[in-house]
Amino acid sequence: MTPSKTERETLAALIDDPGSALDSPDATVRRLAVAAAVDHSELHPRLVELLSRDPAPMVRRECAETLGVAGLDDPVPLVDAVDDAEPIVREAAVTALGELQAAAAGPALIALACEDTDTLVREAAVAALGAIGDPEAAPTLLELIRSGPPQVRRRCVAALTVFEGPRVEAALRAAAKDRNPMVREAAEMVVGRYAD
Repeated sequence: MTPSKTERETLAALIDDPGSALDSPDATVRRLAVAAAVDHSELHPRLVELLSRDPAPMVRRECAETLGVAGLDDPVPLVDAVDDAEPIVREAAVTALGELQAAAAGPALIALACEDTDTLVREAAVAALGAIGDPEAAPTLLELIRSGPPQVRRRCVAALTVFEGPRVEAALRAAAKDRNPMVREAAEMVVGRYAD
């Protein structure tokens, strides 16, 4: 379906001036405005505000994603967002923290990787820990590659590749024999680097 002239004009205005739509009563318009604000650093404080208070989870999620892509200087708002009631917001905030390589988020990410009720959030936390590469995360990743749900174990394979040492090598070799085929496949792809 082709957008009407009015819809095209609205979208063009939103792209030219996303700030004018951040307070729209329509959550879809606000979400689009947030995405369009990625290159408008003067609007990033507004996105931080919306991340914590917008009633629509999709808008809060878009704020987290946009702030991660934009390279937010202070990761604290994203660390705060990992406590959001909505899993889609927590996942986006965690992913953004990984993109920002926010080492200060390590303890929060470790807790989410181990305890979050949503598997996608746990996966995102594991990926973020790998992106950050903080040695403090290695013991958690070594435990999760052994005992986590299959999706988390698979994600741990990739996350552990940034670490070195005999425990990491042993964990990856063990994962290549995991009972789950997607974990085995992921581990087999990286275990070749340890070939004798």
